[in-house]
Amino acid sequence: MRNDLAERREDTGESQADLAAAVGVSRQTINSIERERYDPSLELAFALADHFDCAIEDLFDPEA
Repeated sequence: MRNDLAERREDTGESQADLAAAVGVSRQTINSIERERYDPSLELAFALADHFDCAIEDLFDPEA
């Protein structure tokens, strides 16, 4: 699933570790999501969307 997580994270100046701590996962999980090797759980997708104050659909594109 395509996502723009890395771009949003970089725009806010956060490291992968910062974002991981904010949403309660490991840095490796954030890295895997950004590299599109791992699709987050629904709970994590909501947490990421909440963190960036956007809709899940704004972060993730299931059609791509």
